[in-house]
Amino acid sequence: MRREAIRRALSIMVILTAVSVLPPCRAGASGPAIGVVRNVSGTASVTRGGESIPAAAGTKLLAGDTLVTGPGGSLGAVLRDDSTLSLGPESSIVVQNFDFSPREGKFDLLIRITTGTMAYLSGLIGKLAPETVRFETPVATIGIRGTRFAVQVGNPALR
Repeated sequence: MRREAIRRALSIMVILTAVSVLPPCRAGASGPAIGVVRNVSGTASVTRGGESIPAAAGTKLLAGDTLVTGPGGSLGAVLRDDSTLSLGPESSIVVQNFDFSPREGKFDLLIRITTGTMAYLSGLIGKLAPETVRFETPVATIGIRGTRFAVQVGNPALR
């Protein structure tokens, strides 16, 4: 009986310690992290709930986040299923939907590319359920079948 009480007290202490060291939630943040920024060069940011956060290695990403790079900037990100995204200068994408729940059979990845360049290397979603992976541009939708590709949206010569 005493052993169980000690075990329960230790469990509560571990939970309280973990919660106390978590970073505070930013405005508009909701849901679990879907990925992380791996590297940044130059100017890059993550917009969440109307708030722009400077992007840095380790920045957690949530569904609905907008990733933006400035002139000469680049950003690399890895999603929970090991998909990788690489953005070039003056790029903007929105990770509209991300659901990677293999135990429940739920898969969904929708990214909207509004401007700039992006390279994608598919992770487990692209292998397990390629029909659920979509990339939208202002003029087309790209469906993948477990692959990698690069896309440029907008003509830089016209900017």
